[in-house]
Amino acid sequence: MKLAFLLFALVALSECLHKIPLKKGKTAREVLQEQGLWEEFRKKHPYNPMVKFTSNSAGTEQMTNDADLSYYGVISIGNPPQSFTVIFDTGSSNLWVPSIYCSSPACSNHAKFNPKGSSSFKFTSESVAIQYGTGSMTGVLGYDTVEVGGIIVPNQIFGLSETEADFMYYMKADGILGLAFPSISSSGATPVFDNMMSQTLVSQSLFSVYLSRNSEEGSVVIFGGIDPSYFTGTIFWLPLTSETYWQISMDSVTINGNIVACAGGCQAIVDTGTSLIVGPSTDIANINSWVGALTDEYGDVTVTCSNIQRMPNVTFSLNGYTFEIPASAYVSQSSSSCSVGFGYGGTEQLWILGDVFIRQYYAIFDRGNNQVGLALGV
Repeated sequence: MKLAFLLFALVALSECLHKIPLKKGKTAREVLQEQGLWEEFRKKHPYNPMVKFTSNSAGTEQMTNDADLSYYGVISIGNPPQSFTVIFDTGSSNLWVPSIYCSSPACSNHAKFNPKGSSSFKFTSESVAIQYGTGSMTGVLGYDTVEVGGIIVPNQIFGLSETEADFMYYMKADGILGLAFPSISSSGATPVFDNMMSQTLVSQSLFSVYLSRNSEEGSVVIFGGIDPSYFTGTIFWLPLTSETYWQISMDSVTINGNIVACAGGCQAIVDTGTSLIVGPSTDIANINSWVGALTDEYGDVTVTCSNIQRMPNVTFSLNGYTFEIPASAYVSQSSSSCSVGFGYGGTEQLWILGDVFIRQYYAIFDRGNNQVGLALGV
C-alpha cells in the first residue's frame, strides 16, 4: 500500500514538472573531423577536463573545452524572447550567452543577445570572466527575464559575452546554463535554479536529468521533480560532501571483482557538462588496460570494435552502492573506430562522472537535501 501511494504521488507530481527537451547533436569533434581539422585542432588544444574544477583564481569559474559534449536545450531571454541553445551544466553556476558586442569568431555562427531588442533588459557595471582550458569567455553582466521549460524567471542575472574561446565556434551550443552552487558562481551572480527556488517557481527544490543512450531525441532536464517514467527500480540517494559542485564519495572502481582504481576511497563530481568519465591518469590507465584499450599520443583511447561484446563491466561503488557501466555504455562507435569513455585527468585526485555515466543512470540533483539520487535509466 505504501509503495502504491508513493508511485501515485510520483505520477501526480510528474504531471506538473517542467521539462526541457535536449537534443543529441553533433559534437565539436565530429564537426572538426568532417572538415579535416581535428588532428591539427587537438594538437593545439589538448583535452584538460580537470581545469574546470581546480582553479585557484578568486571569482573565476573554470570550464574546459570538451569536444565531445552533445546534449543541448533551448531557453529564451528578454521581452520579446530571444532563443538560445545552451548546455545545462551541473559543473558550473553561471548563465551566459553570446551578445551582439562579441568580436570573436566563435560568436559569428551563434545566436547573439541584443539588449536593445528587449524592453526588460538592465545593464550592470560588472564584468564576468570564465576561464576555459584553452581560452576564456569575457563579458558583462545584465538582468532580464529568462524562460526555461515554461518557467519564467524575472530579473535573472546573466553574462553577455564579448570574447569567447575559439573552440566554441565548433560547438552547437550558444552558451551555458550552470546548475551548480552559488559559491562557485563567477562575479557572485545568482544561478538560475537558485532564483527558481527562492521565487517558489518549482514545486520541489530539485531537478533531474535523463540522457537517452542511442537516440538523438528523448533526453530531458526536468525542473521541480522526479519523473518515474525515465527510470526503473530503486533511487539510491548519495549525500554531498561539498556544496560547490555536485560532489559525492566514491569507495572504489572494480572490474571482475578486482579494485582497479580509487583504492581506499576518493571524491567524484556528477557533471552533465563533461562528456567522459574522468579520473587520475594512473587510475584511468589501469582501467583502460583492463578493458583492452590503447591510448594514442593525444590521450584518445580506442578499442577494436569487434571486441566490445567481450569487454567487462566497470563497477563504481558510491557511498556503499554499486553502479555498473557496461561496455555498450563506455564505448562509442563511429564509422571508422571505437573510442573508450574513460578520460585522463592528470594528477588531481578527483573523478568526474560525466555523460558516459549519466546516460546509464537517471540523475536527480536535490538542493533541498543536498544529495544526488541515481536510478537505472530506462
